[in-house]
Amino acid sequence: MIKNSALLMVMFAMLAFCPLGRGQDQEPTIDSTIAVVRANMRADRTALITTGMNFTDKDGAAFWPIYEQYEYERSRLDDRRAAVIKQYSQKYPNLADADAKAMADQMFDCEFRLAELKKKYYKKFNKVLPALTVTKFFQLERRIDLMMDMQVEAVLPPLTQAQYTVPGSGVVEPPQQ
Repeated sequence: MIKNSALLMVMFAMLAFCPLGRGQDQEPTIDSTIAVVRANMRADRTALITTGMNFTDKDGAAFWPIYEQYEYERSRLDDRRAAVIKQYSQKYPNLADADAKAMADQMFDCEFRLAELKKKYYKKFNKVLPALTVTKFFQLERRIDLMMDMQVEAVLPPLTQAQYTVPGSGVVEPPQQ
């Protein structure tokens, strides 16, 4: 158990600090960053799950076919989320209030749909695996998601530098705190 925990920590550390294909003089685009992070995470996700879950042959045989269905459906949701992130980065720093609201609504919808998908697959996994195993998987899945989110967030422009626009009046400075 301690050996698996140590291995997972090393793998998470490597993911957190891996380069995102940056040249020394060239900043990555949001498209390339998202593509690289998603490709790396897809490749690493299976290894992380295999190591972290330490399935028996029987549990692995029950888990992986359902997981493949889950991952396919999830990737479609991730595509929607990536599109919103790209939209944000393209409209930054002159993000109109209406655009910000629409993007927030889209992100909330993505999060809602992801939660619904997880509930759906929690039930499917529980039909073939013990609840403790399924819960452990979703906890691991969440940690992997956090690592991906941190990598993407690190290259997004900060909201604190965005200019606020008020309909009909142009660009104004953000309120001082």
